[in-house]
Amino acid sequence: MGLMIEVQVARLAPERFEQVLEEDSYRRFAAGVARAGDTFAGRVIWNINSTARGGGVAEMLQSLLSYARGAGVDARWMVIEGTPEFFAITKRIHNLLHGFPGDGGPLGPHERRVYGDVADRNADELSRLVRPNDVVILHDPQTAGLCRAMIDAGAVVVWRCHVGVDIPNDEVRTAWRFLRPYVKPAHAYVFSRLGYAWSGLDRERIVVIPPSIDAFSPKNQDLDGATTLSILAAAGLVDAEATAPATFEREDGSPGTVVRRAELHGTSGPPSLVDRLVVQVSRWDRLKDPVGVIRAFAEHVTADDDVRLMLAGPSTRSVADDPEGAEVLAESREAVCALPPRIRRHVHLASLPMDDREENAAIVNALQRHATVVLQKSLAEGFGLTVAEAMWKARPVVASRIGGIQDQIVDGETGLLVDPTDGRAVGHAVTELLQDHPRAEHMGQRARNRVRAEFLGPRHLLQYLELLDGLQARP
Repeated sequence: MGLMIEVQVARLAPERFEQVLEEDSYRRFAAGVARAGDTFAGRVIWNINSTARGGGVAEMLQSLLSYARGAGVDARWMVIEGTPEFFAITKRIHNLLHGFPGDGGPLGPHERRVYGDVADRNADELSRLVRPNDVVILHDPQTAGLCRAMIDAGAVVVWRCHVGVDIPNDEVRTAWRFLRPYVKPAHAYVFSRLGYAWSGLDRERIVVIPPSIDAFSPKNQDLDGATTLSILAAAGLVDAEATAPATFEREDGSPGTVVRRAELHGTSGPPSLVDRLVVQVSRWDRLKDPVGVIRAFAEHVTADDDVRLMLAGPSTRSVADDPEGAEVLAESREAVCALPPRIRRHVHLASLPMDDREENAAIVNALQRHATVVLQKSLAEGFGLTVAEAMWKARPVVASRIGGIQDQIVDGETGLLVDPTDGRAVGHAVTELLQDHPRAEHMGQRARNRVRAEFLGPRHLLQYLELLDGLQARP
Protein backbone atom coordinates (compact mmCIF):
# COMPACT_ATOMS: atom_id res chain seq x y z
CA MET A 1 0.00 0.00 0.00
CA GLY A 2 1.12 3.50 -0.82
CA LEU A 3 -0.19 6.85 0.31
CA MET A 4 -3.67 8.21 -0.32
CA ILE A 5 -3.87 10.22 -3.53
CA GLU A 6 -5.38 13.68 -3.78
CA VAL A 7 -7.20 14.22 -7.06
CA GLN A 8 -6.80 17.69 -8.50
CA VAL A 9 -10.15 19.37 -9.10
CA ALA A 10 -10.73 22.42 -11.28
CA ARG A 11 -12.87 25.45 -10.45
CA LEU A 12 -15.89 25.76 -12.73
CA ALA A 13 -18.32 28.65 -12.82
CA PRO A 14 -21.78 27.58 -11.61
CA GLU A 15 -23.25 30.47 -13.62
CA ARG A 16 -22.84 28.47 -16.84
CA PHE A 17 -25.96 26.47 -15.91
CA GLU A 18 -28.06 29.49 -16.85
CA GLN A 19 -27.59 28.26 -20.44
CA VAL A 20 -29.46 24.99 -19.89
CA LEU A 21 -31.86 25.41 -16.95
CA GLU A 22 -35.35 26.84 -16.93
CA GLU A 23 -35.48 30.32 -15.43
CA ASP A 24 -37.05 29.32 -12.09
CA SER A 25 -34.67 26.39 -11.67
CA TYR A 26 -31.64 28.56 -12.30
CA ARG A 27 -32.87 31.21 -9.86
CA ARG A 28 -33.10 28.62 -7.06
CA PHE A 29 -29.68 27.27 -7.93
CA ALA A 30 -28.07 30.72 -7.96
CA ALA A 31 -29.52 31.45 -4.51
CA GLY A 32 -28.00 28.23 -3.17
CA VAL A 33 -24.63 29.03 -4.69
CA ALA A 34 -24.70 32.46 -3.08
CA ARG A 35 -25.10 31.05 0.41
CA ALA A 36 -22.79 28.03 0.01
CA GLY A 37 -19.59 30.08 0.27
CA ASP A 38 -20.72 31.60 3.58
CA THR A 39 -22.08 28.33 4.97
CA PHE A 40 -18.77 26.50 4.51
CA ALA A 41 -16.31 29.33 5.08
CA GLY A 42 -13.24 28.01 6.91
CA ARG A 43 -14.25 24.37 6.48
CA VAL A 44 -13.17 21.70 4.02
CA ILE A 45 -15.58 19.26 2.38
CA TRP A 46 -13.62 16.06 1.85
CA ASN A 47 -14.87 13.41 -0.58
CA ILE A 48 -13.25 9.98 -0.27
CA ASN A 49 -13.60 7.10 -2.72
CA SER A 50 -11.52 4.27 -4.17
CA THR A 51 -10.66 5.36 -7.72
CA ALA A 52 -9.99 8.58 -9.62
CA ARG A 53 -11.19 7.25 -12.96
CA GLY A 54 -13.52 4.66 -14.34
CA GLY A 55 -17.16 4.52 -13.28
CA GLY A 56 -19.90 6.98 -12.50
CA VAL A 57 -18.82 7.91 -8.97
CA ALA A 58 -15.50 9.32 -10.14
CA GLU A 59 -17.22 11.22 -12.93
CA MET A 60 -19.76 12.79 -10.59
CA LEU A 61 -17.12 13.77 -8.07
CA GLN A 62 -15.01 15.51 -10.69
CA SER A 63 -18.01 17.51 -11.83
CA LEU A 64 -19.77 18.33 -8.56
CA LEU A 65 -16.61 19.28 -6.70
CA SER A 66 -15.51 21.56 -9.54
CA TYR A 67 -18.74 23.55 -9.31
CA ALA A 68 -18.56 23.57 -5.51
CA ARG A 69 -15.06 25.05 -5.74
CA GLY A 70 -16.34 27.55 -8.28
CA ALA A 71 -18.94 28.60 -5.68
CA GLY A 72 -16.17 29.36 -3.17
CA VAL A 73 -16.34 26.07 -1.24
CA ASP A 74 -13.08 24.33 -0.31
CA ALA A 75 -14.02 20.91 -1.69
CA ARG A 76 -11.32 18.25 -1.99
CA TRP A 77 -11.11 14.67 -3.23
CA MET A 78 -8.94 11.88 -1.85
CA VAL A 79 -8.60 8.31 -3.14
CA ILE A 80 -7.85 5.54 -0.66
CA GLU A 81 -5.14 2.98 -1.24
CA GLY A 82 -5.67 -0.74 -0.79
CA THR A 83 -4.15 -4.15 -1.39
CA PRO A 84 -5.28 -6.54 -4.15
CA GLU A 85 -6.96 -8.71 -1.51
CA PHE A 86 -8.83 -5.68 -0.13
CA PHE A 87 -10.19 -4.80 -3.57
CA ALA A 88 -11.17 -8.43 -4.19
CA ILE A 89 -13.18 -8.31 -0.96
CA THR A 90 -14.84 -4.98 -1.77
CA LYS A 91 -15.71 -6.22 -5.27
CA ARG A 92 -17.33 -9.22 -3.56
CA ILE A 93 -19.29 -6.83 -1.35
CA HIS A 94 -20.25 -4.77 -4.40
CA ASN A 95 -21.73 -7.84 -6.09
CA LEU A 96 -23.50 -8.94 -2.90
CA LEU A 97 -25.10 -5.50 -2.51
CA HIS A 98 -26.58 -6.04 -5.97
CA GLY A 99 -27.96 -9.42 -4.90
CA PHE A 100 -25.37 -11.56 -6.71
CA PRO A 101 -22.81 -13.94 -5.15
CA GLY A 102 -19.87 -12.58 -7.17
CA ASP A 103 -16.83 -14.79 -6.69
CA GLY A 104 -18.65 -16.77 -4.00
CA GLY A 105 -16.01 -16.03 -1.37
CA PRO A 106 -16.75 -15.53 2.34
CA LEU A 107 -17.03 -12.41 4.46
CA GLY A 108 -15.66 -13.87 7.65
CA PRO A 109 -13.12 -12.91 10.32
CA HIS A 110 -10.19 -12.99 7.88
CA GLU A 111 -11.94 -10.67 5.43
CA ARG A 112 -12.86 -8.32 8.26
CA ARG A 113 -9.21 -8.16 9.35
CA VAL A 114 -8.02 -7.40 5.81
CA TYR A 115 -10.73 -4.77 5.37
CA GLY A 116 -10.07 -3.23 8.79
CA ASP A 117 -6.30 -3.06 8.31
CA VAL A 118 -6.65 -1.12 5.05
CA ALA A 119 -9.32 1.15 6.53
CA ASP A 120 -7.17 1.89 9.58
CA ARG A 121 -4.12 2.82 7.51
CA ASN A 122 -6.13 5.18 5.33
CA ALA A 123 -7.92 6.63 8.35
CA ASP A 124 -4.61 7.35 10.09
CA GLU A 125 -3.42 9.31 7.09
CA LEU A 126 -6.69 11.16 6.57
CA SER A 127 -6.96 12.05 10.26
CA ARG A 128 -3.83 14.16 9.90
CA LEU A 129 -5.61 16.30 7.29
CA VAL A 130 -9.18 16.58 8.58
CA ARG A 131 -9.94 19.33 11.10
CA PRO A 132 -12.85 19.64 13.53
CA ASN A 133 -16.06 20.80 11.79
CA ASP A 134 -14.84 19.71 8.36
CA VAL A 135 -17.28 17.59 6.35
CA VAL A 136 -16.22 14.11 5.20
CA ILE A 137 -18.34 12.35 2.56
CA LEU A 138 -17.34 8.69 2.24
CA HIS A 139 -18.41 6.90 -0.94
CA ASP A 140 -19.39 3.23 -1.17
CA PRO A 141 -18.22 0.07 0.65
CA GLN A 142 -14.50 0.70 0.17
CA THR A 143 -14.57 3.72 2.51
CA ALA A 144 -17.13 2.66 5.13
CA GLY A 145 -14.38 1.65 7.54
CA LEU A 146 -13.27 5.29 7.88
CA CYS A 147 -16.52 6.53 9.48
CA ARG A 148 -15.57 6.15 13.15
CA ALA A 149 -12.09 7.63 12.76
CA MET A 150 -13.44 10.70 10.95
CA ILE A 151 -16.05 11.27 13.67
CA ASP A 152 -13.29 10.97 16.28
CA ALA A 153 -11.42 13.65 14.31
CA GLY A 154 -14.38 15.99 14.87
CA ALA A 155 -15.79 15.93 11.34
CA VAL A 156 -19.38 15.80 10.15
CA VAL A 157 -19.51 12.42 8.40
CA VAL A 158 -21.82 11.34 5.58
CA TRP A 159 -21.67 7.87 4.08
CA ARG A 160 -22.90 7.75 0.47
CA CYS A 161 -23.96 4.40 -1.01
CA HIS A 162 -24.28 4.45 -4.80
CA VAL A 163 -25.50 0.84 -5.18
CA GLY A 164 -28.45 -1.17 -4.00
CA VAL A 165 -31.55 -3.21 -4.81
CA ASP A 166 -35.20 -2.61 -4.07
CA ILE A 167 -35.86 -6.16 -2.83
CA PRO A 168 -32.93 -7.48 -0.76
CA ASN A 169 -32.07 -11.17 -0.74
CA ASP A 170 -29.69 -13.19 1.45
CA GLU A 171 -26.65 -12.00 -0.50
CA VAL A 172 -27.62 -8.37 0.09
CA ARG A 173 -28.18 -8.94 3.79
CA THR A 174 -24.79 -10.66 4.07
CA ALA A 175 -23.12 -7.49 2.77
CA TRP A 176 -25.20 -5.34 5.14
CA ARG A 177 -24.12 -7.42 8.13
CA PHE A 178 -20.49 -7.00 7.19
CA LEU A 179 -20.66 -3.23 6.56
CA ARG A 180 -23.30 -2.05 9.03
CA PRO A 181 -20.96 -1.74 12.07
CA TYR A 182 -18.67 0.53 10.06
CA VAL A 183 -21.49 2.65 8.60
CA LYS A 184 -23.73 3.17 11.66
CA PRO A 185 -21.69 5.94 13.34
CA ALA A 186 -22.10 8.31 10.35
CA HIS A 187 -24.25 11.38 10.87
CA ALA A 188 -26.17 10.71 7.64
CA TYR A 189 -26.58 7.91 5.10
CA VAL A 190 -27.28 8.91 1.49
CA PHE A 191 -28.89 6.47 -0.96
CA SER A 192 -29.94 6.90 -4.59
CA ARG A 193 -33.41 5.49 -3.92
CA LEU A 194 -35.41 5.08 -0.72
CA GLY A 195 -35.79 1.38 -1.48
CA TYR A 196 -32.03 0.95 -1.23
CA ALA A 197 -31.88 2.07 2.42
CA TRP A 198 -30.69 -0.69 4.74
CA SER A 199 -32.56 -2.15 7.67
CA GLY A 200 -30.83 -1.53 10.97
CA LEU A 201 -29.87 2.06 10.17
CA ASP A 202 -31.41 5.05 11.91
CA ARG A 203 -34.25 6.09 9.59
CA GLU A 204 -33.94 9.73 10.60
CA ARG A 205 -30.41 9.80 9.20
CA ILE A 206 -31.39 8.39 5.79
CA VAL A 207 -31.46 10.86 2.88
CA VAL A 208 -32.30 10.15 -0.78
CA ILE A 209 -30.22 12.01 -3.38
CA PRO A 210 -30.34 10.65 -6.96
CA PRO A 211 -27.18 11.04 -9.06
CA SER A 212 -26.75 13.54 -11.89
CA ILE A 213 -24.70 14.30 -14.99
CA ASP A 214 -22.74 17.41 -15.99
CA ALA A 215 -24.13 18.94 -19.18
CA PHE A 216 -20.81 20.69 -19.91
CA SER A 217 -18.29 17.92 -19.24
CA PRO A 218 -16.39 16.39 -22.18
CA LYS A 219 -18.74 13.42 -21.92
CA ASN A 220 -21.92 15.45 -22.35
CA GLN A 221 -21.04 18.74 -24.06
CA ASP A 222 -22.61 19.44 -27.43
CA LEU A 223 -20.72 18.12 -30.48
CA ASP A 224 -21.69 18.78 -34.08
CA GLY A 225 -21.97 15.91 -36.52
CA ALA A 226 -18.62 16.48 -38.24
CA THR A 227 -16.72 16.65 -34.94
CA THR A 228 -18.50 13.53 -33.68
CA LEU A 229 -17.40 11.50 -36.70
CA SER A 230 -13.88 12.90 -36.57
CA ILE A 231 -13.49 11.83 -32.93
CA LEU A 232 -14.77 8.34 -33.72
CA ALA A 233 -12.44 8.10 -36.73
CA ALA A 234 -9.45 9.26 -34.68
CA ALA A 235 -10.25 6.64 -32.03
CA GLY A 236 -10.61 3.92 -34.68
CA LEU A 237 -14.25 3.24 -33.83
CA VAL A 238 -15.69 4.12 -37.24
CA ASP A 239 -14.17 3.55 -40.66
CA ALA A 240 -14.51 7.11 -41.95
CA GLU A 241 -12.37 9.99 -43.11
CA ALA A 242 -12.28 12.96 -40.75
CA THR A 243 -13.75 16.17 -42.14
CA ALA A 244 -13.16 18.30 -39.04
CA PRO A 245 -10.66 18.40 -36.15
CA ALA A 246 -11.24 15.67 -33.52
CA THR A 247 -11.47 18.28 -30.78
CA PHE A 248 -13.42 18.86 -27.58
CA GLU A 249 -13.41 21.39 -24.75
CA ARG A 250 -11.65 20.37 -21.57
CA GLU A 251 -13.11 21.15 -18.17
CA ASP A 252 -10.78 24.12 -17.73
CA GLY A 253 -11.90 25.59 -21.06
CA SER A 254 -8.77 24.64 -23.00
CA PRO A 255 -9.02 22.66 -26.25
CA GLY A 256 -8.40 18.94 -26.30
CA THR A 257 -7.82 16.58 -29.21
CA VAL A 258 -8.55 12.87 -29.45
CA VAL A 259 -5.32 11.17 -30.53
CA ARG A 260 -5.40 7.76 -28.81
CA ARG A 261 -7.06 4.80 -30.46
CA ALA A 262 -9.42 2.31 -28.89
CA GLU A 263 -8.54 -1.35 -28.94
CA LEU A 264 -11.05 -3.36 -30.97
CA HIS A 265 -11.45 -7.03 -30.04
CA GLY A 266 -12.75 -9.28 -32.77
CA THR A 267 -12.25 -10.44 -36.31
CA SER A 268 -13.83 -7.52 -38.16
CA GLY A 269 -12.72 -3.94 -38.54
CA PRO A 270 -14.65 -0.92 -37.29
CA PRO A 271 -18.20 -0.22 -38.47
CA SER A 272 -18.62 1.87 -41.60
CA LEU A 273 -20.04 5.36 -41.70
CA VAL A 274 -23.42 4.14 -42.96
CA ASP A 275 -23.90 1.38 -40.39
CA ARG A 276 -26.59 1.86 -37.73
CA LEU A 277 -25.07 1.31 -34.30
CA VAL A 278 -26.65 -0.21 -31.21
CA VAL A 279 -24.31 0.90 -28.42
CA GLN A 280 -23.85 -0.10 -24.79
CA VAL A 281 -21.18 1.76 -22.78
CA SER A 282 -20.27 0.33 -19.38
CA ARG A 283 -17.48 -1.11 -17.29
CA TRP A 284 -16.58 -4.72 -18.03
CA ASP A 285 -18.75 -6.06 -15.25
CA ARG A 286 -20.97 -9.16 -15.14
CA LEU A 287 -23.76 -7.04 -13.67
CA LYS A 288 -23.77 -5.08 -16.97
CA ASP A 289 -24.31 -8.46 -18.72
CA PRO A 290 -22.17 -7.94 -21.84
CA VAL A 291 -22.46 -11.62 -22.76
CA GLY A 292 -26.25 -11.37 -22.47
CA VAL A 293 -26.21 -8.29 -24.71
CA ILE A 294 -24.24 -10.16 -27.36
CA ARG A 295 -26.65 -13.10 -27.30
CA ALA A 296 -29.78 -10.92 -27.35
CA PHE A 297 -28.46 -9.00 -30.35
CA ALA A 298 -27.35 -12.12 -32.20
CA GLU A 299 -30.61 -13.99 -31.66
CA HIS A 300 -33.31 -11.33 -31.67
CA VAL A 301 -32.26 -8.05 -33.30
CA THR A 302 -33.10 -7.44 -36.94
CA ALA A 303 -30.71 -9.13 -39.35
CA ASP A 304 -30.40 -6.04 -41.58
CA ASP A 305 -26.86 -5.92 -42.92
CA ASP A 306 -26.26 -2.33 -41.82
CA VAL A 307 -27.02 -2.88 -38.10
CA ARG A 308 -24.04 -3.33 -35.79
CA LEU A 309 -23.61 -3.79 -32.03
CA MET A 310 -20.78 -2.07 -30.18
CA LEU A 311 -19.99 -2.80 -26.54
CA ALA A 312 -17.54 -0.22 -25.22
CA GLY A 313 -15.81 -0.09 -21.87
CA PRO A 314 -12.66 1.28 -20.26
CA SER A 315 -9.31 -0.34 -20.80
CA THR A 316 -9.12 -3.00 -18.11
CA ARG A 317 -5.53 -2.01 -17.38
CA SER A 318 -6.70 1.34 -16.00
CA VAL A 319 -9.40 0.58 -13.39
CA ALA A 320 -7.61 -0.28 -10.15
CA ASP A 321 -10.61 -1.15 -7.97
CA ASP A 322 -12.24 -3.70 -10.33
CA PRO A 323 -10.19 -6.92 -10.46
CA GLU A 324 -12.85 -8.78 -12.50
CA GLY A 325 -12.79 -6.46 -15.53
CA ALA A 326 -10.26 -8.43 -17.57
CA GLU A 327 -12.14 -11.69 -16.90
CA VAL A 328 -15.44 -10.20 -18.11
CA LEU A 329 -13.82 -8.79 -21.24
CA ALA A 330 -12.34 -12.23 -21.98
CA GLU A 331 -15.78 -13.84 -21.50
CA SER A 332 -17.26 -11.29 -23.91
CA ARG A 333 -14.62 -12.05 -26.52
CA GLU A 334 -15.36 -15.77 -26.21
CA ALA A 335 -19.07 -15.09 -26.68
CA VAL A 336 -18.36 -13.17 -29.89
CA CYS A 337 -16.06 -15.89 -31.21
CA ALA A 338 -18.81 -18.47 -30.62
CA LEU A 339 -21.21 -16.64 -32.98
CA PRO A 340 -21.73 -17.79 -36.56
CA PRO A 341 -19.37 -15.88 -38.90
CA ARG A 342 -22.26 -14.07 -40.59
CA ILE A 343 -23.36 -12.55 -37.27
CA ARG A 344 -19.91 -12.24 -35.70
CA ARG A 345 -18.88 -9.45 -38.06
CA HIS A 346 -21.80 -7.36 -36.77
CA VAL A 347 -20.51 -7.34 -33.17
CA HIS A 348 -17.68 -5.11 -31.94
CA LEU A 349 -15.99 -4.92 -28.53
CA ALA A 350 -14.01 -1.76 -27.82
CA SER A 351 -11.63 -1.02 -24.96
CA LEU A 352 -11.44 2.75 -24.72
CA PRO A 353 -8.16 4.45 -23.77
CA MET A 354 -8.01 5.81 -20.22
CA ASP A 355 -4.62 7.57 -20.26
CA ASP A 356 -6.46 10.91 -20.50
CA ARG A 357 -9.75 10.90 -18.59
CA GLU A 358 -11.24 13.79 -20.57
CA GLU A 359 -10.21 12.28 -23.91
CA ASN A 360 -11.95 9.07 -22.87
CA ALA A 361 -15.08 11.05 -21.99
CA ALA A 362 -15.06 12.78 -25.39
CA ILE A 363 -14.88 9.40 -27.14
CA VAL A 364 -17.86 8.13 -25.12
CA ASN A 365 -19.74 11.34 -25.94
CA ALA A 366 -19.17 10.88 -29.67
CA LEU A 367 -20.06 7.18 -29.54
CA GLN A 368 -23.36 7.81 -27.76
CA ARG A 369 -24.24 10.67 -30.13
CA HIS A 370 -23.50 8.49 -33.15
CA ALA A 371 -25.62 5.60 -31.85
CA THR A 372 -28.95 4.89 -33.49
CA VAL A 373 -30.11 3.18 -30.28
CA VAL A 374 -28.42 3.13 -26.88
CA LEU A 375 -28.81 -0.03 -24.81
CA GLN A 376 -28.27 -0.59 -21.08
CA LYS A 377 -29.06 -4.21 -20.31
CA SER A 378 -27.83 -4.27 -16.71
CA LEU A 379 -28.87 -7.10 -14.40
CA ALA A 380 -28.54 -4.73 -11.43
CA GLU A 381 -28.02 -0.99 -11.40
CA GLY A 382 -27.86 1.53 -8.59
CA PHE A 383 -28.75 4.35 -10.97
CA GLY A 384 -27.16 3.98 -14.41
CA LEU A 385 -25.55 7.28 -15.41
CA THR A 386 -25.05 6.06 -18.96
CA VAL A 387 -28.83 6.14 -19.36
CA ALA A 388 -29.07 9.83 -18.38
CA GLU A 389 -26.06 10.61 -20.60
CA ALA A 390 -27.70 9.06 -23.65
CA MET A 391 -31.05 10.72 -22.86
CA TRP A 392 -29.32 14.11 -22.62
CA LYS A 393 -28.00 13.53 -26.14
CA ALA A 394 -31.59 12.89 -27.31
CA ARG A 395 -30.88 9.23 -28.07
CA PRO A 396 -33.64 6.61 -27.85
CA VAL A 397 -32.73 4.21 -25.03
CA VAL A 398 -33.66 0.60 -24.31
CA ALA A 399 -32.81 -0.22 -20.71
CA SER A 400 -33.52 -2.64 -17.89
CA ARG A 401 -36.60 -2.20 -15.74
CA ILE A 402 -34.54 -2.21 -12.55
CA GLY A 403 -33.19 0.13 -9.88
CA GLY A 404 -32.60 3.78 -10.63
CA ILE A 405 -33.09 3.30 -14.38
CA GLN A 406 -36.83 3.24 -13.64
CA ASP A 407 -36.53 6.72 -12.13
CA GLN A 408 -35.06 8.08 -15.34
CA ILE A 409 -37.10 6.49 -18.11
CA VAL A 410 -40.84 6.91 -18.42
CA ASP A 411 -41.60 3.72 -20.34
CA GLY A 412 -42.87 4.39 -23.84
CA GLU A 413 -42.29 8.15 -23.55
CA THR A 414 -38.62 8.81 -22.83
CA GLY A 415 -37.32 5.32 -23.58
CA LEU A 416 -38.27 1.65 -23.40
CA LEU A 417 -37.95 -0.47 -20.26
CA VAL A 418 -37.48 -4.22 -20.58
CA ASP A 419 -36.87 -7.29 -18.45
CA PRO A 420 -33.08 -7.73 -18.71
CA THR A 421 -33.39 -11.51 -18.39
CA ASP A 422 -35.66 -11.72 -21.45
CA GLY A 423 -33.37 -11.57 -24.47
CA ARG A 424 -36.29 -11.71 -26.87
CA ALA A 425 -37.92 -8.65 -25.29
CA VAL A 426 -34.62 -6.77 -25.37
CA GLY A 427 -34.08 -7.60 -29.02
CA HIS A 428 -37.62 -6.70 -30.04
CA ALA A 429 -37.44 -3.32 -28.25
CA VAL A 430 -34.19 -2.47 -30.01
CA THR A 431 -35.59 -3.58 -33.38
CA GLU A 432 -38.73 -1.51 -32.81
CA LEU A 433 -36.69 1.67 -32.44
CA LEU A 434 -34.41 0.81 -35.35
CA GLN A 435 -37.43 0.43 -37.62
CA ASP A 436 -39.50 3.43 -36.41
CA HIS A 437 -37.24 6.42 -36.85
CA PRO A 438 -39.88 9.15 -36.19
CA ARG A 439 -40.88 7.52 -32.90
CA ALA A 440 -37.26 7.06 -31.87
CA GLU A 441 -36.46 10.70 -32.62
CA HIS A 442 -39.49 11.99 -30.69
CA MET A 443 -38.62 9.74 -27.76
CA GLY A 444 -35.06 11.09 -27.74
CA GLN A 445 -36.22 14.71 -27.57
CA ARG A 446 -38.54 13.98 -24.65
CA ALA A 447 -35.70 12.15 -22.93
CA ARG A 448 -33.44 15.22 -23.15
CA ASN A 449 -36.13 17.41 -21.61
CA ARG A 450 -36.56 14.98 -18.72
CA VAL A 451 -32.85 15.04 -17.92
CA ARG A 452 -32.87 18.85 -18.06
CA ALA A 453 -35.61 18.93 -15.44
CA GLU A 454 -34.48 16.12 -13.13
CA PHE A 455 -30.91 14.89 -13.53
CA LEU A 456 -28.44 17.75 -13.98
CA GLY A 457 -25.84 18.81 -11.42
CA PRO A 458 -27.63 21.87 -9.92
CA ARG A 459 -30.40 19.76 -8.39
CA HIS A 460 -27.77 17.40 -6.97
CA LEU A 461 -25.69 20.21 -5.46
CA LEU A 462 -28.72 21.88 -3.87
CA GLN A 463 -29.73 18.62 -2.20
CA TYR A 464 -26.27 18.21 -0.72
CA LEU A 465 -26.33 21.82 0.47
CA GLU A 466 -29.68 21.23 2.17
CA LEU A 467 -28.37 18.05 3.83
CA LEU A 468 -25.17 19.65 5.11
CA ASP A 469 -27.03 22.77 6.28
CA GLY A 470 -29.26 20.52 8.35
CA LEU A 471 -26.36 18.54 9.81
CA GLN A 472 -24.54 21.71 10.73
CA ALA A 473 -27.59 22.95 12.60
CA ARG A 474 -27.82 19.83 14.77
CA PRO A 475 -26.20 19.80 18.23
